[in-house]
Amino acid sequence: MEQQAWIAIGIFLIIYGIIISEKIHRTIVAMIGGILMVVAGIVSQEEALHHIDFNTLGLLVGMMIIVGITAETGVFKFVALWSAKKAGGHPVRILIVLSVVTAVGSAFLDNVTTVLLMVPVTFSITRQLRVTPIPFLISQIMASNIGGTATLIGDPPNIMIGSAVKELTFMAFINNLTLISFFILLVILPVFVLLYRKQIRTTEELRQNMMKLDEKAEITNPALMKKCLAVLGLTIVGFFIHQAVHLESATVALAGAFLMLLLTGERYLEEAFHRVEWTTIFFFVGLFVLVSGLVETGVIAALAEHTMNLTGGDVAKSSVLILWLSAMASAFLDNIPFVATMIPMIQEMGAMGVDNLEPLWWSLALGACLGGNGTLIGASANLIVAGLSAREGHPISFVSYLKIAFPLMVLSIIIANVYIYLRYL
Repeated sequence: MEQQAWIAIGIFLIIYGIIISEKIHRTIVAMIGGILMVVAGIVSQEEALHHIDFNTLGLLVGMMIIVGITAETGVFKFVALWSAKKAGGHPVRILIVLSVVTAVGSAFLDNVTTVLLMVPVTFSITRQLRVTPIPFLISQIMASNIGGTATLIGDPPNIMIGSAVKELTFMAFINNLTLISFFILLVILPVFVLLYRKQIRTTEELRQNMMKLDEKAEITNPALMKKCLAVLGLTIVGFFIHQAVHLESATVALAGAFLMLLLTGERYLEEAFHRVEWTTIFFFVGLFVLVSGLVETGVIAALAEHTMNLTGGDVAKSSVLILWLSAMASAFLDNIPFVATMIPMIQEMGAMGVDNLEPLWWSLALGACLGGNGTLIGASANLIVAGLSAREGHPISFVSYLKIAFPLMVLSIIIANVYIYLRYL
């Protein structure tokens, strides 16, 4: 292996290690890593820019703007409270309903945004019922990652995979991942009910008090809500037909975002851009450049060749390896940099003669997204919920979460493994 390849590996491992340690913000570290790849001469500035996936970035920015403005109307709080009342104010039913709402929301918004919208409402409901919020929060963490697995726009790993592989359209994700994702949710929810049904009991008086709450009061701007829901609906329709009209998913998302800004007026412009998670966007930029160093020096090709030798190029063995490796890695590491590394490796395996890559892509998506449920540090949504919970005086410890979530994550991967084998192999 050439000297430049070893330098690229060294930079990548050091940066990855610092990201895992969380001693420095991951965006700063990733950007420094990308810049080091250019400064060290591993990639030129032009090559670095070529490796940045602007489709992924555009899709993220567009959806962040749409969701940010829509959240201002209070419609998401309305949905959560309305759902809780439809459950009759019974804590066990509410846990199930809020988990389903979280999963559906995560499929069409993104899981981080969804939990940010759901958690405050959950605290409000559990305070009314005087029950511990922990079971509700853990179920919502898992539901957000499962729901995010279901569509192209639900979770960053899927966005990255869909952007890298043009054949994997929005409809392809729906056709291949939605049913299995919600089947997994249906398997896991009864487990939560069995585990927590005795901990989340309330009195009839408290239940009736919650039923008296007015969910319509959560809607702060009905006129804005109608505009936002109309644009959000058009954008989702755009995702369904984007391949037929020869548009990238980023174009659909950005068109929806700026149509919404056009309809809502300039006063929402500053607020909309303020709600874009620029730290996440630049984290992606740094990662793309960081991984480009491994691509350009042939490291990714060498990894692909090693994997081919390990599995003999067999699609079934490769799928199982990628599924379980992705799940275990994503449980303990951030799944975004892991997926950023795996995408070019699978593409290289295709160049080496593996003619049916589809099972490998779905294995990567299922493993990376579902694996994030394994530990409290497995996905961004997990950390955000844990932080909000600690702020409210209900800390979720790493070990207490691990005891519940890791076995359920393994169960979900077993189901995904059976699904991949029966459908594709």
